[in-house]
Amino acid sequence: MILCLKSKSINDIKQQLQNKPVIMPLTDSEKKALLDIARSSIESHLLDKGIEIQANSPALLDKRGAFVSLHKWGHLRGCIGSFTSDIPLYKTVSDMAIAAATQDPRFMPVDYEEMKSISLEISVLSPLKETDPSDIEVGRHGIYIIKGRNRGVLLPQVATEHGFDRVRFLEETCLKAGLEPDDWKRGATILTFEAEIFLEPK
Repeated sequence: MILCLKSKSINDIKQQLQNKPVIMPLTDSEKKALLDIARSSIESHLLDKGIEIQANSPALLDKRGAFVSLHKWGHLRGCIGSFTSDIPLYKTVSDMAIAAATQDPRFMPVDYEEMKSISLEISVLSPLKETDPSDIEVGRHGIYIIKGRNRGVLLPQVATEHGFDRVRFLEETCLKAGLEPDDWKRGATILTFEAEIFLEPK
């Protein structure tokens, strides 16, 4: 899975590192609500209908980053997200779902009929943490690498899906950033995050 990122400035990222809220896991009902919001937001957008979403759960009102991925017949069809957000989580999911369906530059926009063949995956993120490479745990951490103007991110599930070890995961994130594979050893800032990952039932 390769990702498109709604960019935030390095100052935004530093601010997030300084302000780390205590994050409680989402309940099953909250996860279902976010999946329903993501799908209804995309379908309403594609039909040019007004998007009416709301949430009452405090967890869905938290200001957290999230990625939304679209899959079609087992293949990626779009993925966009943001590490930080100044709006409630449920609205971030709505916005990222629409963006993943219509703005991912690697794919043609999704059309309404195609949504019948598409499944959604949401990754709700923890705050970023600057990390020593030796502390990265494959399957637990996602990686965000910054060097100069280059930046790249891979979600935790990428490593497990592709059988990467820790070094390969770092190298692939560097490549995603447009860097040399071993630039993680040479002055890059390495940030990690965790994610609650959940999918629509098949």
